[in-house]
Amino acid sequence: MSGARVLVVDDEQQILRALRTSLRGAGYDVETAETAAGALASAALRPPDAVILDLVLPDGSGIEVCRELRTWTSTPVILLSAVGEEREKVAALDAGADDYVTKPVGIDELLARLRAVLRRTAPSGEAVITIGELVVDLEKHAVTMAAVPVHLTPHEFELLRTLARNQGKLMTHRSLLGEVWGRAYTNESNLLHVNISQLRRKIEPDRARPRYLLTEPGAGYRLVDPTARG
Repeated sequence: MSGARVLVVDDEQQILRALRTSLRGAGYDVETAETAAGALASAALRPPDAVILDLVLPDGSGIEVCRELRTWTSTPVILLSAVGEEREKVAALDAGADDYVTKPVGIDELLARLRAVLRRTAPSGEAVITIGELVVDLEKHAVTMAAVPVHLTPHEFELLRTLARNQGKLMTHRSLLGEVWGRAYTNESNLLHVNISQLRRKIEPDRARPRYLLTEPGAGYRLVDPTARG
């Protein structure tokens, strides 16, 4: 991951300088842009391995930039979002952003999220996904937790498979409903909540204190390896 090219887009000079310094210090090749137009031009001229994108730009929004990027590239995008912009944040995730970090930016968290999205873009072809003590066999439709078989309904398995394939990534309510049940169900939030609750009951050692299947309030869910945090 060291040496990967990262495009940072923000119109606040102080943040831009801080991110450029921190990312270069971590071994990344950093390009910067201050506008939506500049971001798209830079991405087209020198395609980055990842984009760190502010939600609010002087000539447009991060949502518009992300949507445009998604018409021609699958490069991972991490959204920078100020507190109180929940609806816009979710809209950007639905437009194709891979994750978000709330301002003021915690550089350690940002670097961890960046490593995670870069890992996900690396080709794997894995038929079996291991996340801590959770093992998901995609071909056999089999799941174990701490070596104990877990029996899931077809929809529960599809939900877990979608989350496992996007390990660490925030998956919005709409994206999960669309992936598992289809576009006609993207507003059926209660359907998703019920299945998430059932999935937690079956895979979490303590469903009252989830460690694997985490809730991002107002946005969605992410499946994480609790042994790999920090």
